[in-house]
Amino acid sequence: MQRTAPDPRPEPDPDPPVGLPVLPELAAHLAAAADRTEAEPLGGAAPLRTAACGYWERRGLVTTPDRVLAAPGVPALLLALYAAAGGAVVLPRPCSASYAPPARLLGRPVHLAPVPAESGGVPDPFALLETVRRARMHGDTPRVLVLSVADDPTGTCPAPEQLHEVCEAAADEGLWVISDESRRDLLHDPHDTVVLSPAEMLPDGVVVLTDLRATLVPASWPAALARFPGTDRGAVLQAAVLDALAAVRTPLPGPLACAVTHALGEPEEVRTRTATVARVYGTLAAALHHTVTEAGAVCRPPHSGSHLYADFEPLRRPLGARGIVESHGLERKLAPWAARGGHHFGDAPGALRVRLGVEALLGADREQRGRALAAPDPLELPHITEVLTALSRALAGLTTSADG
Repeated sequence: MQRTAPDPRPEPDPDPPVGLPVLPELAAHLAAAADRTEAEPLGGAAPLRTAACGYWERRGLVTTPDRVLAAPGVPALLLALYAAAGGAVVLPRPCSASYAPPARLLGRPVHLAPVPAESGGVPDPFALLETVRRARMHGDTPRVLVLSVADDPTGTCPAPEQLHEVCEAAADEGLWVISDESRRDLLHDPHDTVVLSPAEMLPDGVVVLTDLRATLVPASWPAALARFPGTDRGAVLQAAVLDALAAVRTPLPGPLACAVTHALGEPEEVRTRTATVARVYGTLAAALHHTVTEAGAVCRPPHSGSHLYADFEPLRRPLGARGIVESHGLERKLAPWAARGGHHFGDAPGALRVRLGVEALLGADREQRGRALAAPDPLELPHITEVLTALSRALAGLTTSADG
């Protein structure tokens, strides 16, 4: 069990990625609503929440509009959820960089439970139980477990049996489960990876969270959804979350809500874009995985999304000879490839782990990114092969022993 503290050396995030080209159909819906002056109701208007029900029902989760809340981004929803649930927060280690900051803003303790060797996204169930036990010994009261069925930073998906064990452990300890399912539609091989929602296993104790920027809308359009259990306990939590959102005044902008409502209907152009993005991400993530493992790093094969998590501990000796002894230094050396050190994701700063993403391969401008999406094989594009070759050479230069 590990309890977090603020990063010992806060650093600015890298420049945000350019983002994939915006679908003309979505841009048109946003433009058509640009003169809307009325505010979107807090939590989302009925059309948006009804569209969200269809979105979830197509994924096997029957939902009613009164069980849905919308907000401008996952951080706002997490802040409101943590405030409403009370108590300490338990997170997998490593986990998305967005999970811990809202808890810290509220002054809530954060406890980290390590993930198993097989995949990220969920803690090892025995480690979870031990983390909760130790937290209570120290006077904290864990109330919330956040997990991810398609993980950032590792790009992996937990097996259904592993997920079931974690859900049972969370239920036994009385924890709310917040299931981040933002990237579940970005499976690299949908026929080879099974993704289930914890809400299917623990329907009375799971809040499903979806950042729509991961798949449906552009990265610059902040929009997220939360789905609550249809129980009295779920209704109480939802009401408290809505009160928290009201306190910080975080409704979706009206014009954006119109475009998001259209995207949630998943018309053909949106479905096609999602499938294309998943295919391209899978191809590029596999190429990244090959490059880092060829250099001697340990890395789980990614199954979803645009990231992977590389462990350079086996190369500590040659890296140390070049002055790289912690994740900050490794991040700086690999900055041209959008590397982020493991300290951003809950790992100890001294661990030589970094997250790498396909964003660094797609291209520096929208034209190159558009070509990557359109190419039958993006690895044949010169700008992508150049970046991969440069990464391979950089890793060889960092990890080759001076004595040969």
